[in-house]
Amino acid sequence: MPRIVNSRLVYDGYAKVTLLTLAEQDGEQHQREVIDYGRSACVLPYDPERRVALVVRLPRAPLLRDGDAELLIEAPAGMIDAGETPETTIRREAMEEVGVRLTDLEPVAVCWPSPGVLAERTHLFLAPYAATDRVAAGGGLAAEHEDITVEERALADLWRAAERGDLRDLKTLALVLTLRARHPGLF
Repeated sequence: MPRIVNSRLVYDGYAKVTLLTLAEQDGEQHQREVIDYGRSACVLPYDPERRVALVVRLPRAPLLRDGDAELLIEAPAGMIDAGETPETTIRREAMEEVGVRLTDLEPVAVCWPSPGVLAERTHLFLAPYAATDRVAAGGGLAAEHEDITVEERALADLWRAAERGDLRDLKTLALVLTLRARHPGLF
């Protein structure tokens, strides 16, 4: 098992980038960059009566950089603020992004989205809601420049998108697959 022999913060902004020097059992050393945004939470709100889910679409800088103008289908998500629980965060983000009030949360997993380089851990949830829980427009906070489009999509359509490989956001794909596994009758 490698061990860390040196750690140096090389960038301290929205993300923190640390350069780690690792030593192998035989003493050979190599470096790895670790990007740390903190912890995040993501939820797929679904209405079991109408068999729909709330998702968002918004421009993403890495896709734009790669010349990909597609707006991915994504479940609402956000960073966990200091002192917040994942549950508090996801209820706040669901209200900000899709205008839905969530009460019951179904924990799915705490996962590492890209453990080769990201120190981020994402808390995944499913959350049932009713039409009466849609109490605001959503769309995100203007100060965050997210430009969010809210969509209420049929669960059957999301499943077909998953089968076609059209759900390209990994956390959303994981949540749609989990919802289908836990509640197959909704599809």
